[in-house]
Amino acid sequence: MQPREDLGRLISAALDLAIASGALALETTPEVTLERPRDEGHGDWACTVALRCAKQAKKNPREVAQTIVDYMPEPDFVEKVEIAGPGFINFYLKHDALQNVVVKVREQKGDYGKGTIPEGMRRVQIEYISSNPTGPMHVGHGRWAALGSAMANVMRHAGYDVFEEFYINDHGVQMDKFGVSIVARYLQQLGQADAAVPEGGYNGLYVNDIAKAIIDRDGDKWVNADEHERMVEFREFGYAYIMDNIRSTCERFGNHFERWQSERELYAPSDDFWFDGRSPVEAILDKLREQGDIYDEDGAVWFRSSAYGDEKDRVLQKSDGAYTYFASDVAYHYLKKMRGFDHLIDIWGADHHGYIARVAAVLAAEGFPGALEVVLGQLVNLFRDGKPVRMSKRTGEMITFEELIDEVGIDATRYWMLDRSSDQPIDFDIEVAKRADDSNPVYYDQYAHARICSLLRNASGHAGEDNLDMDAVATECIPADVDLSVLSAPEELALMRKMSEFGDMIALAARDRAPFRLTHYAYELASLFHSFYANCPVLKAEDEGLKQARLALADATRIVMAITLNLLGISAPQRMFRETEAK
Repeated sequence: MQPREDLGRLISAALDLAIASGALALETTPEVTLERPRDEGHGDWACTVALRCAKQAKKNPREVAQTIVDYMPEPDFVEKVEIAGPGFINFYLKHDALQNVVVKVREQKGDYGKGTIPEGMRRVQIEYISSNPTGPMHVGHGRWAALGSAMANVMRHAGYDVFEEFYINDHGVQMDKFGVSIVARYLQQLGQADAAVPEGGYNGLYVNDIAKAIIDRDGDKWVNADEHERMVEFREFGYAYIMDNIRSTCERFGNHFERWQSERELYAPSDDFWFDGRSPVEAILDKLREQGDIYDEDGAVWFRSSAYGDEKDRVLQKSDGAYTYFASDVAYHYLKKMRGFDHLIDIWGADHHGYIARVAAVLAAEGFPGALEVVLGQLVNLFRDGKPVRMSKRTGEMITFEELIDEVGIDATRYWMLDRSSDQPIDFDIEVAKRADDSNPVYYDQYAHARICSLLRNASGHAGEDNLDMDAVATECIPADVDLSVLSAPEELALMRKMSEFGDMIALAARDRAPFRLTHYAYELASLFHSFYANCPVLKAEDEGLKQARLALADATRIVMAITLNLLGISAPQRMFRETEAK
């Protein structure tokens, strides 16, 4: 049973009957939507369709609402229907409709809340982080790492086929400057104090580490080598060194990219598709030229992006023959579509806002209007006990993402990176994130899960054991035919009501690319469970039937909490050090 969907169908059918009978003079049937009332005293579901069609029907909204209710059969899962306010139709579900949620969760386990997406929008590519391989990931990259993987997880649970990708910006002048910077540090360490990092080069201490690694490998072999050959050698060594660091940091943080796309490959000859030995950049620019979307002016090559909604045309190739970064974007986004994705999502920093129109224009010119969606992320501001933190105590430089997760841990870092909408800046207080008490929401949520595991261990006789299959433990202590009709306390109903919202919450979070809603949901679910635990004794319930029913409710809560945390990339521990004896 799906109360929301079932009610929606019944209201739509009632509207059709009212229109057919002449009770409502409507030319079109409005879309029927149901929402959770903010006040639980107003029922389980509310419908506003009467307010939206009253003007067309030339009736008072309450009259329209009453007509709809009159033409609706009485659903067997509804306790009562009430018309409230200016014309809301409020539905109060019977207790067994909520109790059925417990059965459904425990049957479906990790599949609870999964949805399906219509064809034509299912295969989605999400590209995120995509940092230059000229330095370690910074804290901002960490936000994209958390956001991208959580968004992918949530969209998969909602029914999308999601492909995660990292674009490596490994082509162009900045890579050469990186190589020259390593050369300067190498020579300095070998006694040439006058060797200087070039203007616009890289001065971080990590460059010293790369230079030292080269010395450890080759000694002074490169001191008198050809400058270009040395730069290329050091550039490639540094590139591999940084990429190894980025890959290991991502892997540690729980990011598992299915493709690491090199920008360099876009300039290499290819026989894919119709390129015929040309590089993707050359082939796709030739295609755009053939259809009249590229022209030459002042020795440069331009794309007519203004013809596709951009504010002005954009340079693809400069007068000196060098390609712009935009040329890579032209080829890369076209290749994404050629690889069969229905929809492309890029996660960029807010400072890249000005690039959206030009990339969208290219896709429109290439025959894919509307294929690109860009999620912009705001900055992360680091604090320690309320005071801004800008430099690492260890290095005196920018705090790297790896340093942050070393100090705070992966779970807390992920939670705090995801607790706000991507269009809002994050104030990340390191000391707050490290707290192991109820003031830290990630601890509070995880503790709810651990507390339920404690209940199940104690109920099944496994109190001293760890790393258990909690589904199997629950099966041991909760009979398959457990009677849930005894679950009627306000705290029990509130917990079941919150779990019944899970599927809708997932669908909306996926649609809106808003995994932050899961952090809010997890906290609300944890709060309701802690209230239930405090007011409804489980192991010391007044009789065995009530004990078993409450164990089943707790077990369902465990499952939903674990799904929620896992979709965020956060662990759901079975035991936590503040865990107290379950009651």
